[in-house]
This record gives sequence, structure tokens and C-alpha cells, in this order.
Amino acid sequence: MKNILTVVNTENLPLATRWGAEEFLRQQGVALGEIAQFSVAVDLAFTGEIDPAQLVSWAASHRVDVAVQNAAQRHKKLLISDMESTLVENEFLDDLAELCGVGARVKEITGRAMNGEIDFEGALRERVALLAGHPVALLEQAYAGLRWMPGAQELASGLQAAGVRLLIVSGGFKFFTSRVRQALGAAADYANDLEILADRLTGQALPPIAGKEAKKTILEATAREMGLSLAETAAVGDGANDLPMLLTAGLGIAYRAKPSVNVAAHYRIQHSDLRAVLYFMGISPEK
Repeated sequence: MKNILTVVNTENLPLATRWGAEEFLRQQGVALGEIAQFSVAVDLAFTGEIDPAQLVSWAASHRVDVAVQNAAQRHKKLLISDMESTLVENEFLDDLAELCGVGARVKEITGRAMNGEIDFEGALRERVALLAGHPVALLEQAYAGLRWMPGAQELASGLQAAGVRLLIVSGGFKFFTSRVRQALGAAADYANDLEILADRLTGQALPPIAGKEAKKTILEATAREMGLSLAETAAVGDGANDLPMLLTAGLGIAYRAKPSVNVAAHYRIQHSDLRAVLYFMGISPEK
């Protein structure tokens, strides 16, 4: 069976890293095949089996991100992405809470929820309740502080050029996801809705709440709708509520993720920006 080892570091990937990867594979006793070298990544084809724990150790020592995939199943047709702390650096609920004067309390709850320490749905309701009575105009003010995650726009354009469908699925709010979807040209977005009365936040999120299983459900439903197997899907996210979809997708990537998510995910990006997702999928943004 032909496999591909992808090695990426979007900051710097010296040729010595490629040679180190070749040497690593030789030490694993596999048969090397063709090699494709890019400016910040390299693909090394091989047949045989390697020790995953040794690969993780080698990648950590070289400060690179790696993925090993069956060459025949590497190319995906659907990517489901989390938004906050994935496509954008913001946690918009935290940003909104700062504007409402309850930032410290909300940020503390967010951190615990994203690391899986407390129930996501309950944490969402608790945080939103702290916003009650504040003007809806603060939503626009929070969005004005948008900060793209490095590589997010290149990821979206690369997917579009390759004919891969991009969906944004968030445990946050539709007010923000709809704008990010439009900016990136994504196919659709799914998120929660805030209740608004008389131009003020009521402190309630409208049911049903999109919790941790919602992302997995949307991944599975969209794959069925497109006639895809789960092996043809990819997902990327950073929080505990992303983990079910990351473990369901054919290529589930923890991106600069919380510790508990990094431990559980099969693939992770810790040193590179979001362009690494393209390289993992066999799409070169350099073309």
C-alpha cells in the first residue's frame, strides 16, 4: 500500500528537514518512492509501516507538522471548519463580553469549555446570560475587531481552486459566521442565534443549541448529501466541541488546539499556519 508522509512548516522548511525525513523513513525500514518538494512542505511516498509514536517524536524535535495518509484516500472533497480560534483568531463571545464589561468572567468559562472541562451547552448559556440588556450594536463593534488566523484566506482560496467544498460550523453565533462565510466564499455556515428584543440582547440563545455533537452531525449529513464517504471528508478545529467531528472525518486536524484535543486527535498542526491543511490534502497553494 502506497502512503504519503507530508512534512510542513510554513515558517521555514530547510532542505535538511527533507533529508532528515528521508533518513527517518529509511530507519523505519520502508521502501521510499517519489518525493515532491515545495517551499514550506515536502511529500514523501513510501510503502510499508512506520511507528506513529516515533514519527511524533521526530516531528516534535524538528518543529514540523506531519501527516501520514494512504495515497489513494488523500484527496478530500469536503472540509468542515470551526471558526473561532481556527479560521479567525477571535473568540467573538469573549470580545463581545469585553465590550459589555464582563470579559474576565466569560473568558474563564470559555477556556474551561474549550478544553472539555465543563459542558459546552451549559457554558454557552451561562456566558450569554451575562450579556443581557446590552445593545445589539455591540455585535458590529465586536466583528470590527476581526483578526484572520494566518493562512485562513489562502486555505479558502486553495480549496475553491481545487473544487473542495468548505463549510463553517461553529458553536458561536450566526451573526459572525455569516460574515466570515461571505468573506471567505465558503459554501455554508452553521451556528447559534442570539435572541434580540428591542435592539438589545436578552441573554438567551435561541434553541436548539449547536453543541459538541452538532458539528459531527453536520459533517455526516453533508457527506451523505454530496454522496461522499467519510474517508473523502476533512475537518479542522481547536476545541473540545470539535473533537467528535475531528474523529469522524477522514482527515481530522487539531489546529493549535487545546491540550486535551491535541492528545485525542489523529492529526495536528502546531507549528504551521492554515496552509498546512492544504498540503495535508495534497493541494499546493504554490501552484
